[in-house]
Amino acid sequence: MEDNKAWWQSKTIWGSFITLIAVGLSLGGIVITHEEQEYITEAILVVITGIGGILSLVGRLRAEKKIGK
Repeated sequence: MEDNKAWWQSKTIWGSFITLIAVGLSLGGIVITHEEQEYITEAILVVITGIGGILSLVGRLRAEKKIGK
């Protein structure tokens, strides 16, 4: 079985996004190290995962139908 994930769950996508931002900032004289980029990427994924978990729980609590067999 193939497990697919949403684009926003991809470390590659977020890492690329953070890298592009870091390059842009470096042109303005602000340098973000590779280690800082990795930390930012991990932090974003943790926040997104947490938000997803909260939304799932809220959705289940607000659902009108019970979970059945």
